[in-house]
Amino acid sequence: MKEFRFTHEADASRYTLHRGDDLVSVLDYRDDGRTVAMTRAYTVPTFRGHGYAGELVDRAVAELEAQGDREVIPVCWYVADWFAAHPERNGILRSRAL
Repeated sequence: MKEFRFTHEADASRYTLHRGDDLVSVLDYRDDGRTVAMTRAYTVPTFRGHGYAGELVDRAVAELEAQGDREVIPVCWYVADWFAAHPERNGILRSRAL
């Protein structure tokens, strides 16, 4: 079985998930020093349907939670849906001002 490799490519403003040598999913973001706007989750078409984007979002959120100095803005619909399905992780979401 091929191992997963999670990377944070800060110079490219993205997180990636590889399975063996294959890039399977990418999560693009914008970081302003206070918030991380997750702008696009993408899975290579031949790898879709296996939960790789969800795994990538989970690992990226876990890394940000561990750092403890950023809030997340889920710009991408997939990321917003992921947070809706994982309300226990909503503590890292940026509070909406009224």
